[in-house]
Amino acid sequence: MVQKVALLTAGGFAPCLSSAIGGLIERYTEVAPEIEIIAYRNGYQGLLTGDYLTITEGIRAKAALLHEYGGSPIGNSRVKLTNANDLVNRGLVAEGEDPLKVAADRLVADGVEVLHTIGGDDTNTTAADLAAYLARNDYGLTVVGLPKTIDNDIVPIRQSLGADTAAEMGARFAKNVMAEHNAGSRILIIHEVMGRNCGWLTAATARKYHEWTESVDWLPEIGLSQEAWDVHAVFVPEAVLDIDEEAARLRKVMDEVGCVNIFLSEGAGVTDIIAEMEREGQEVARDAFGHVRLERINPGAWFGKQFAEMLNAQKVLVQKSGYYSRSAPANAFDRALIRSMTDLAVDSALAGTPGVIGHDEENDDLLSVIAFNRIKGGKPFDITEDWYVELLAKIGQPAPVAAPPAEH
Repeated sequence: MVQKVALLTAGGFAPCLSSAIGGLIERYTEVAPEIEIIAYRNGYQGLLTGDYLTITEGIRAKAALLHEYGGSPIGNSRVKLTNANDLVNRGLVAEGEDPLKVAADRLVADGVEVLHTIGGDDTNTTAADLAAYLARNDYGLTVVGLPKTIDNDIVPIRQSLGADTAAEMGARFAKNVMAEHNAGSRILIIHEVMGRNCGWLTAATARKYHEWTESVDWLPEIGLSQEAWDVHAVFVPEAVLDIDEEAARLRKVMDEVGCVNIFLSEGAGVTDIIAEMEREGQEVARDAFGHVRLERINPGAWFGKQFAEMLNAQKVLVQKSGYYSRSAPANAFDRALIRSMTDLAVDSALAGTPGVIGHDEENDDLLSVIAFNRIKGGKPFDITEDWYVELLAKIGQPAPVAAPPAEH
């Protein structure tokens, strides 16, 4: 019988972390109230250092409040348990220590029998490393993960927690930003959306925003027109982008409408940007997982520079919705998804079944416990999805052509 479980959230924020914590607490309180729950602060960092808080009866009684907030009340960090050099440099383990053993021994010392990880592909592949280490060394602990990423790019999971909310929040953000097209003439607005290698969030955000433009009344006689507020281009990493061809098309939009509004995935064109930086001898910053630090290379500004002259734009406005979107509270869709996944996560933990909870695209979208060794990151957005092709047709953008895969 399980006596003690631990929770942690890791990686970047998504609009599900707080609610997922609340869902796990509620489910345990419902089916096994005698089980003690602790939460490691700041993800794997807290696990390595033994920094945790106890989920008290007072917290359990008000766990429903966690559904009302974004972010993670227990904190996140980006820690890879197999990157010993990085962890030594950060003072999280000593020279010569195996971080996986440090984490495993800490769980044993803290009396933890089940660990729930809530995170994206990096978090869950790290959880997989830990789960494999625990199994190899007969620690007898169960690790159960929940899939969190606004990119919706975890293989083989159909829909990751928080992604739908992030798209909705990005569309809401855009409603105010796009009003700026009347702040002058010939304005180029670039809405940069998070998405390192996957364009799903950018496409879904553009779709929700375009649907909003179709659902409201306009008054073009006074200059309030859907044409000026609408999306004019969507650029994602999975599709070929011919800047010259798009510039010619968008120049006509600028001449006729007076503005151009682009929804840009932060990962689109990164290969070209990196190549340009390296030619100029600039260092390309990377994180502990080896990912390019996209906030350092600023894709939106790069695209703004490329298009400004071609479109004869008098002003370029680049706005990023990422932090606004990823820290929002979960919407109704995600809350329902979270509840279904947290219920199964607790049930599988009590049964001693490790894995990541999700709708398995390789098994008829069945909500199930997916083995850690099947979890991978970098699932590309399918640019042949009917809804995406239809969106591009509505905004006058040519049908997408698949780009060769690139490693960023």
